[in-house]
Amino acid sequence: MKKVLAFDVDQTLNIAKTPIPSEMAEILRKCLGNFEICPISGQKFEQFLIQIVDPLVAAGATPSELGHLHLFVAQGTQYYKYTAGGDAYDPKSWRQVYNYPLKEEDVVKITTVLKESARELGYWEEDRLLEGDQIIENRMSQVTFSALGQTMGTSEKYDWDPDMKKREAIVAKCREKLPDFLYEIGGTTSINVAAPGMNKEFGMKHLFEELKVNKNDVLYFGDMTQPGGNDYPVVQMGVETITVRSHEDTLYALRGIVGVVA
Repeated sequence: MKKVLAFDVDQTLNIAKTPIPSEMAEILRKCLGNFEICPISGQKFEQFLIQIVDPLVAAGATPSELGHLHLFVAQGTQYYKYTAGGDAYDPKSWRQVYNYPLKEEDVVKITTVLKESARELGYWEEDRLLEGDQIIENRMSQVTFSALGQTMGTSEKYDWDPDMKKREAIVAKCREKLPDFLYEIGGTTSINVAAPGMNKEFGMKHLFEELKVNKNDVLYFGDMTQPGGNDYPVVQMGVETITVRSHEDTLYALRGIVGVVA
């Protein structure tokens, strides 16, 4: 039997950039009683809290159960674990176990080339941003380009690049200008840029180490498992993977798993 259920986040556990639905929170809470639960995504820590942890707490997850939830942030280049006991959830009790940040000069290089490349291709749409939002975000161990920012509506994000051709063009131009970095397409409008090797393979290897498991103990769910997608490194590692089209597919699979182990 598997010991760990690991997940991509956007399009796998939720509609992109939104909190997981209540049905997903309820089924994940049940899974916490039988598995270590490990979301691994390019998002920053604060988004993990909003999109995953807060809905789980609203669904009644206890501090003891949250001790089995492991947040592998920025493709697993950062890892956070909940450390408090007691009866009440304390949002200040998440401890950063490790972090592998980019050098500041590399952040500047990546930010510059992303902006230049998107502008040259006509895909820099700063005029569409909602107030206070930004296209490029420093997530410490990676820099993320989100074409319409973080807070734009879901339908607008889905419509911006459904076939990934815009992002593929931006990545190609970035690689011409700055080849010595890792570029991955994720979510609906995003490109994640990191140091070489700092992808989900890196994150999964650290997951194995921190949880003292091996690849045969893990079942992974993701929507971008094709070559070039940000879940593909997990597939290449030989980790058993379920490819989903949406969070509804994941919910269906998890109900079957819970039905077997309950």
